[in-house]
Amino acid sequence: MKKLLILAALAAASFGQPAFAQTAPAAPPRTAVVQHSDLDLRSESGTKALDRRIWRAVVEVCGTASDFDLSGKNDVRECRRDTRLIASKQADLVVAGVSRDPLIQVSSIQN
Repeated sequence: MKKLLILAALAAASFGQPAFAQTAPAAPPRTAVVQHSDLDLRSESGTKALDRRIWRAVVEVCGTASDFDLSGKNDVRECRRDTRLIASKQADLVVAGVSRDPLIQVSSIQN
């Protein structure tokens, strides 16, 4: 990557243009919605079903990485951990009856 940047800087300098490294604009976080109005959250099976739905939404919004991309794998793992923690806190409020919102919004922390 450094070689590519050096070559780009040299090429730009040879044409009399300044070399500026620009990062790509950050993509907006991906979001999924988990519905739970059809579940009986007073039962263990209902809360387990909600947990499975949340996990599927977390996997969807955090995506995957190639088996050869160790940094990407770590980013996905971190995204899943953080995103699931936030979504689980929302679910805890719903199960406890504090929140009456029929939807739990699952948004990726990072891409």
